[in-house]
Amino acid sequence: MELICRSDIANLKTDILEKVGQKIIVKGSLGRSKAFEKEATIEKAYPNIFVVKYEENNRNVTYSYTDVLTRTVEVEVFDGDSYSPLIPEVNEIKRKKASL
Repeated sequence: MELICRSDIANLKTDILEKVGQKIIVKGSLGRSKAFEKEATIEKAYPNIFVVKYEENNRNVTYSYTDVLTRTVEVEVFDGDSYSPLIPEVNEIKRKKASL
């Protein structure tokens, strides 16, 4: 299990703050092997949470930064052409460290 550093949380907060207003896809689990994947927009970012608005029902939902870092939910950000993960896969991070 990977530890979450304060710098990881700080970096994620900065990333999310810079992406307020952008379209995202939120993926997560509802338990009992039921998953969800919904389009949303990042509405606001606060010190401990951020708010997304789901497009399908116009509902606001809050997530903590640790939800993303622990991969309880996955967030993919739309850059104008395609969606890419907000935080890279764990395997990608390990490969980068190995090549240093």
